[in-house]
Amino acid sequence: MSKEKLYVVKIGGNVIDNEAALDAFLDDFSKIKEKKILVHGGGKIATEISKGLGIEAQMIDGRRVTDAETLKIVTMVYGGLINKNIVCKLQSKNTNALGLTGADANMMLAKKRPVKNGIDYGFVGDVEQVESNNLSAFINLGLTPVFAPLTHDGEGNMLNTNADTVASAIAVSLASHFEVNLVYSFELKGVLSDFENKDSVIPEMTPPEYKKLKDEGVISKGMIPKLDNCFEAINGGVSSVLICQATDLLAIVNGVKMGTMLMG
Repeated sequence: MSKEKLYVVKIGGNVIDNEAALDAFLDDFSKIKEKKILVHGGGKIATEISKGLGIEAQMIDGRRVTDAETLKIVTMVYGGLINKNIVCKLQSKNTNALGLTGADANMMLAKKRPVKNGIDYGFVGDVEQVESNNLSAFINLGLTPVFAPLTHDGEGNMLNTNADTVASAIAVSLASHFEVNLVYSFELKGVLSDFENKDSVIPEMTPPEYKKLKDEGVISKGMIPKLDNCFEAINGGVSSVLICQATDLLAIVNGVKMGTMLMG
């Protein structure tokens, strides 16, 4: 018996802080007929609010360093402002959305990232476990979970977690329940071979090709953790993993080949 199809879609980049672009994306997302989950980022908004409060964002290899004050901000911005705004918009588009963090229903348990090579990321969590039974129950009730990139450690502490990692961990955890298709969508058309040429999309990428492009410096910064998560998802049993432009989401769901497909 074949599994039911599920889309895990991560939205990030400039789309989150552009009201018109986000609204258009949510229009398309709401039209996906299959079961679906949305994971959102929101780093730029968190950075702007941090600056307004006199706190400078620190990034290492595309990942945010989270001290105690920054944790307060990302919890408010990701778990409150952005998450509830998206849920509210989806309700107006006939998608019965449920806003969640990893702490809700014990969805995502994480471990605080240890200090390594002298780098302390602070209150940043690495996902250890996803409560897939509870999550699939929500989905089977006809709800569309909308995840903020926040997890918890089971000891009362919220942890900031990379949204790409959250999407990958959720996709892998549900691969035994559904035929999972993971889509990373943002403002670019896919992974680019030349960042200055926005049409230079790499249509397919294998792990050896990824290593080569990373060694050459073609792929760097925030794209590295994104692609690491893509390949982890493929190795974890996810049916397909794609990086695409947010405006192409509905076309891709309907079978049009666009963006960058990651191959195992």
